[in-house]
Amino acid sequence: MLNENKIINRDHQASNKIFDNRSLEKDYATLIPILEEGLRVLDVGCGTGAISNGIARIIGPNGHITGIDNTEKFIVSGKESYSGTKNLQLVHCDLFNYNTDEKFDLIVSARTLQWLNNPKDAILKMKELLKPGGQLSILDFNHEKLEWDPQPPTSMQLYYQSFLKWRSDAGMNNHISDELVDYFDGAGFIAIEAFNSDEIYKKGDDNFLSRIGIWSKVANLKQVVEEGYISEELRLLAIEEYEEWIIGEAQRMTMKLTEVRGRKRDEYV
Repeated sequence: MLNENKIINRDHQASNKIFDNRSLEKDYATLIPILEEGLRVLDVGCGTGAISNGIARIIGPNGHITGIDNTEKFIVSGKESYSGTKNLQLVHCDLFNYNTDEKFDLIVSARTLQWLNNPKDAILKMKELLKPGGQLSILDFNHEKLEWDPQPPTSMQLYYQSFLKWRSDAGMNNHISDELVDYFDGAGFIAIEAFNSDEIYKKGDDNFLSRIGIWSKVANLKQVVEEGYISEELRLLAIEEYEEWIIGEAQRMTMKLTEVRGRKRDEYV
């Protein structure tokens, strides 16, 4: 079971590769219109900092972004990769243990709350770190609406259902993107907006094999086996048959994502 105030332990090697391949433009594009020069930004669950680095370029030298993640290996990797980005700071820290006198203009968090069993508490913590009138943006999945065309091998479908059951039993919300608006409203945010951010990958796209192959990497997560949700034999078969499928039959995959943003009420209004 998850620690109340911790993001779940992810498979480091697989996750490191996934994070390194991300970018602001490809993986958080709906955020770009609200980025301005000079903003003070916090990125919660920044991974290796790939998206944070993209934000740093847009907010410029008069702005600053701090990225935090509770997996030290990701932060070490990011510091090496983005050492030349002077307005980016990466910190190994859990959100609930992150304390600073600074208040931020904008806080962002991409694909992170899905790993928490207390996302409402996380949103309240982020609200505390915002300036009055500051903005919070959360981007996350509805894993229950994942679409493959055609359907992948039965072994992967079984692994995927076991993965979702494991997540649910650990307190994680598999359809969190559909509840974010209610979470924001409950936390007292105003000017709440939701933006469709579905990721669609089609055969022939430059990144098709690497993106649709994400589920091979996820299947490296052995906790699903160790906690009795699926056998090791079936897990390995799922990886093998899925990798054959993505090279041969796979045509399309759609991952359902929504960005929700809202403003902290101005204390002086």
